[in-house]
Amino acid sequence: MSLEVEVVSTSSLGDRSYLAHDGLVAVVVDPQRDVDRVVELAGRRGVKITHVVETHLHNDYVSGGLALARLTGAVYAVAAADDVAFERLPVSDGGEIVLSDRMRLTVLATPGHTFHHVSYVLHGSDGPLGVFTGGSLLFGTTGRTDLLGKQHADTLAHHQHSSVRRLADLLPDGAEVWPTHGFGSFCSAAQADAPSSTIGREKATNSALRLEADDFVAQMLAGLDVYPAYYAHMGVRNAEGAELVDLTPVRIADPAELRRRVDAQEWVVDLRSRKAFAHQHLVGTLSFGLDGPMSTWLGWMAPWGAPITLLGESAEQVAQAQRELARIGIDRPEAAATGAPEQWAEEESRLGELAVATFADLAAARAGRVPHGLPPADVVLDVRLIGEWRQGHLDGVVHIPLPELPERVADLPDGVVWVHCQSGYRASIAASVLAAAGRRVVHVDDEFGAARDAGLTVVGDQA
Repeated sequence: MSLEVEVVSTSSLGDRSYLAHDGLVAVVVDPQRDVDRVVELAGRRGVKITHVVETHLHNDYVSGGLALARLTGAVYAVAAADDVAFERLPVSDGGEIVLSDRMRLTVLATPGHTFHHVSYVLHGSDGPLGVFTGGSLLFGTTGRTDLLGKQHADTLAHHQHSSVRRLADLLPDGAEVWPTHGFGSFCSAAQADAPSSTIGREKATNSALRLEADDFVAQMLAGLDVYPAYYAHMGVRNAEGAELVDLTPVRIADPAELRRRVDAQEWVVDLRSRKAFAHQHLVGTLSFGLDGPMSTWLGWMAPWGAPITLLGESAEQVAQAQRELARIGIDRPEAAATGAPEQWAEEESRLGELAVATFADLAAARAGRVPHGLPPADVVLDVRLIGEWRQGHLDGVVHIPLPELPERVADLPDGVVWVHCQSGYRASIAASVLAAAGRRVVHVDDEFGAARDAGLTVVGDQA
């Protein structure tokens, strides 16, 4: 049997893990916290996990590597230079891990995303098949280099350039590239430009392989935006080593408890779609729909360690959210409730709704022709990140990036707030934050590209 490399995708965080096997034994690369997915896949393929390897100490999720290795009895490989609090196989440049008589890994030092980052070249009987690149060489881009502090970003960017050049020089053009980041993760300098790639394709398209070092570094550093606040806790947790996560059902809260938690201004999170939230919700709750990157934004905005209560339409919805939050180190929500808002409220006065509009409605309101049923647009708020804002924004609006909004509600002028983002998801979160703070709000649930078509003036670098 030929070697197989299977992707275990975590789209909500924009990452991939891998199971590579020869039909008998397997190695797992950069596993997420919820390792049951990997164990199940190995079981379906009838292979034994003998090795688990990390390309680096991750900044965007809690690794399941140590727990998986202990669960399966596998060897756990981590860069020798990384200071960790657990026993592991220390690997360094030039090292080799023999997986079977048909499959082995060789270790290449590829610093850049972190100082001690390594990549693993997968060899079969006929030579190298591909390389697990972690946060080094990605599809059309590279891993960002500022996560260990801005003071290191320039140095690491130069290392990154050298590392991806090294991979391109050492591997044949047909070798597959298997990165961990690049699919929406903030660990990536940019979004992946393809679903798969090879060394040859990257030579033709990747700026790190087409630009000289200084030009590449300047371009990368100029394009970096902010990243989630919870990243500050991930590297520390991964160096300590995380145990198996507890995904058993969360304790159910009754309406009286939900009221106490809302009144205490805790993070009581509604997981339903933003349309369902707008139609009806428990007053004071916050909209983080599971139809978007819920864990990224909730983990970014909620103070680390703050109690979180989950509200979902079903136990399955709560369980999905619980799994996603565990991936970023929010191990156990305080409580949960399922059903519908009228079941969560002690009385009808505790139920609310949100006005919803389009950019065409906003254009009409700003022109003095307020659409029927909507309040005037006294304040227009853009909650996109600074990089998005600079590329193009509506003229004359207020800009507060979403992660800053809970602490800056008082900065908004008085009046009705119409809030928008790029596609509507973050605007729903923002609208719920404003409504919980007592502001009258309209959620612009529309694609930003429709703003210009609606006659609104867009200004900025790419306007």
